[in-house]
Order: sequence, then structure tokens, then C-alpha cells
Amino acid sequence: MEHSLNEIFSAKNEMVKKGQIVEATEKFFAPNAKTIDFDGTVTNGKSEMLTKMGGFAGAIAKVNGITLHNASVNGDVSFAEFTFDFDMKDGSKILWHEILRTLWQNGQVVEEQYFKA
Repeated sequence: MEHSLNEIFSAKNEMVKKGQIVEATEKFFAPNAKTIDFDGTVTNGKSEMLTKMGGFAGAIAKVNGITLHNASVNGDVSFAEFTFDFDMKDGSKILWHEILRTLWQNGQVVEEQYFKA
């Protein structure tokens, strides 16, 4: 049975809320997916994104909280508003209030852009 984009999007958000960011990338990103970071960094392809996310996840010492504030789907585009609160292994803290704009095709992420508040 074909899952609706709402269901797929909800499943992805649930994984992100649990801190399963690498796993969510593995599961939901299309092989040719592109990401655009708020600082202009671009990844081309799922493998590049997995490498980046793996490095980032490996640098987290403690997840203090991942909060999903709002989520919506409009056609093939979804928006999710998150706050990420991490203590990093280098002693720094990350507190990001972020909007993820995701373009979907056949139930997979083909492009994701991150906007930081």
C-alpha cells in the first residue's frame, strides 16, 4: 500500500525528534538528494549527506532536546520547524531554531533546505 506523504513526513519527523538524524537520512533521502544549508553549504547526493550527518552526529556529546514546533505539507513540499539543543564534544553548545523545507518525489527527499531563525 502506498503511504501518503503526510505519513512519510511524520515518520521522518519522529526519527529526527529521537535524534536519529543519520538513520532518517538513510531511510528517506533519494540517492540524488541535494541539501542546502543556511550558510550556503550544498551536499549533492545521499552519500555526501550521510558523511556530513555522520560527522555531525559523532560530534554531539549530549542531546538536550529536539523539539518539533510546526509541520505542514503542501503538495510535494513539506515544512518542519525544529529547535535543536546539543552539547558538543568540543565543549560548545548548539541551539538552532530551524525551518526545514523539503521537496519530495515518490516518497523520497529530493531536496532539503535549512533556514535558521
